Amino acid sequence: MMQHTVNSLVGFTVGAIDDEIGKVEEFYFDHETWTIRYLVVKTGRWLSGRKVLISPTALKMPDWKNKVFPVNLSKGQIQNSPDVDTEQTISRQQEIELYEHYTWQHYGSRGAGFYGGAGVSEQHTNQQSSDPHLLSTDDVTGYEIHATDGNIGTVEDFIVDERTWSLSFLIVYIGNWFPGKKIILSPKRITEMKLHDSSLEIDLSTNAIKDSLGI
Repeated sequence: MMQHTVNSLVGFTVGAIDDEIGKVEEFYFDHETWTIRYLVVKTGRWLSGRKVLISPTALKMPDWKNKVFPVNLSKGQIQNSPDVDTEQTISRQQEIELYEHYTWQHYGSRGAGFYGGAGVSEQHTNQQSSDPHLLSTDDVTGYEIHATDGNIGTVEDFIVDERTWSLSFLIVYIGNWFPGKKIILSPKRITEMKLHDSSLEIDLSTNAIKDSLGI
């Protein structure tokens, strides 16, 4: 199983079947399943730098050496895709329009969702609402990690499983205890995500973490 950090994937070139599309800028993931749902790609001059969303299901075999993500899409398909403002929260209706445009299978059509979880369904009763489970890796970077008895550090990066596109671990900077020290933390340890104050609650104590590090 090959794993990569999110930061190492930022800047990868995304290549359509007929030309280059642009560069990966960030990722959107479902924080219930901790699986990447979209690559956010900043296009070049041909689309005036417009940002587009590409599902990992559109990817072909990555060229890790040359840092290229080939996709089974044409530039025409991407140019004519629904315009999504990546600076705003993405609505379920916008996701449905993307899936219909690219003829990707809807998440909800597989029952448990494309990557697990609720997913996107054509019959969703509130299609105009935003998807509360969809977050940007850029936005979550910097979130504080709260143990059961205190703050331990901040999210610095994520580790991605290239086979499933799941975020297997968070990389947490704990410089307040040990300058320059980082740890990896499984999302399974997270008990609550507090969007209002940009923090994650975990089920470990500060002593348990220090003991595991020998601090």
